[in-house]
Amino acid sequence: MPDAALLAALDQRRSTPSLQLGEPGPDAATVLRMLHSAVRVPDHGKLVPFRFIAIEGQARHALGDMLAARALQRDPQAPAAAVDKDRSRFSHAPLVLAVIARLHPDNPKVPEIEQWMTAGSVCFALLQAAQALGFGAQWLTGWAAFDADIAATLGLGGHEHVAGFIHIGTPKIDVPERERPDPAALLTHWQPDA
Repeated sequence: MPDAALLAALDQRRSTPSLQLGEPGPDAATVLRMLHSAVRVPDHGKLVPFRFIAIEGQARHALGDMLAARALQRDPQAPAAAVDKDRSRFSHAPLVLAVIARLHPDNPKVPEIEQWMTAGSVCFALLQAAQALGFGAQWLTGWAAFDADIAATLGLGGHEHVAGFIHIGTPKIDVPERERPDPAALLTHWQPDA
């Protein structure tokens, strides 16, 4: 029998901008509960091509300082406002969970793109779990997710990449609904040529 409440929860999912996330954040047990749901994603070959890094407390500000310094290395002429934005990037939500794509490039049966999709599915499932537990969340990347120096700062290995920074906290605002695409307009039916 269909579960109308579950479908309603899926239909109400929305992102809360990280600037609008504040205390309290989830406690350790709640984070583990979120992760318990987030790992239930399709995973061809059972490779578990993902892991998590929790960034909270003063570590958020330390990472922001490192990000600002790296931004100036990348562009010594960067405007002060842009550098300040990078410095505060991880400071708003009380918890940022970095979802790390942990790829197995030599696996003959599971292409890397499938492993990336698994890691991306974890990001989305984590958003849903956070909202189900009463928190707001936003999935962000930005240049820091793709920068080799920041990857090294986070302790990533050679075949690891940031799939997303999931910012989690208590929403300071009610996030308005936005227009969504019409699924009927996106659906086609394939038929073989006669």
